[in-house]
Amino acid sequence: MTSNRYAPPALLMALGLILSACDKNTGNIDATPLQTAPAATQSDSAPPHPKADAAGYDLDMPMVLVPEGEFILGSNKTDTEGLQERYGFATPIYLDEHPRQKATLPAFMIDAYEVSNKQFKAFILATDRALPYEWGHNGYGLTMEEASTMDMARLRDIAANDFKLDMDTTTMPRQALMEEMQKEQHKRDPFPVTGISWYYAYAYCRWKNKRLPTEREWEKAARGPDGLEYPWGNDWDTAITNTGDDHDWENGIAPTGSYPMNKSPYGAYDMAGNVWEWVDDWYHPYPGSTYESENFGEKMKVIRGGGGGIGHYALSYFFRGATRQFAEPVMAGEDVGFRCAADIE
Repeated sequence: MTSNRYAPPALLMALGLILSACDKNTGNIDATPLQTAPAATQSDSAPPHPKADAAGYDLDMPMVLVPEGEFILGSNKTDTEGLQERYGFATPIYLDEHPRQKATLPAFMIDAYEVSNKQFKAFILATDRALPYEWGHNGYGLTMEEASTMDMARLRDIAANDFKLDMDTTTMPRQALMEEMQKEQHKRDPFPVTGISWYYAYAYCRWKNKRLPTEREWEKAARGPDGLEYPWGNDWDTAITNTGDDHDWENGIAPTGSYPMNKSPYGAYDMAGNVWEWVDDWYHPYPGSTYESENFGEKMKVIRGGGGGIGHYALSYFFRGATRQFAEPVMAGEDVGFRCAADIE
């Protein structure tokens, strides 16, 4: 492990989601082209939540089976309430979902939960990649190997200003500081990883012998065969999901699986709310669509599911299974994460 991994990147670029009003930060980007991940075979059932390990969270991700067959893709909804004008969205809403149609997919597996901080940290450390930007500022990216040899003045500065330990760190010995730092890191382990580019999400899934889900796979996994409006049904209920408006969670993000009713027909959790999720596809119109957008083409990647970050107003539109949003693949949003999928051999 390199001794300067915790050094934060020198450059911070600001990019935003196209329609949401959230503030975003970008960090280090790995744009190296990667091969398609090999197929993976998984069980067709998933436990209620990943098993806890000695540090409090498992590195293994349960997957659920989405069977082959038809499903409803998209919608024919229109903005009859004038939401675009009311909320100042840059592009029309609903129109890129047109037309509602039947589609068919072979069976596949998809992660039951969004990838967690701890699961993603294992990838970062194993592949010696640069930290997500925020990890270089909140202490989560500091390894105890680095802490064990770091100058004490620097370590105390990190403890006070990055970890923000609520104690007098000026005289604490190294071991005591490290123990308190580890406690804070473990608190962040079960939260979904955010602040990573599409390239990092793609690379993680490949490292796990999986892949990012296609947009159609994501939509079927979230809506079921009948095209539900939300993973749990057709009625909007802010109590079922994390919209980020209830102030229950720091930065509007909850640990994965915190909302047991936010479960899709196939058993995938958090597909509405908590964090947006990268999918594999470029942003293109659906077959038969008459909607035109300057953002179509191989320049924007699709994100799905709605997030708990600032600026969503708990507007149900963002959390629908059919809603399409998009962002440049180099963007690393503070409420954008991902989950992986896998072929069935």
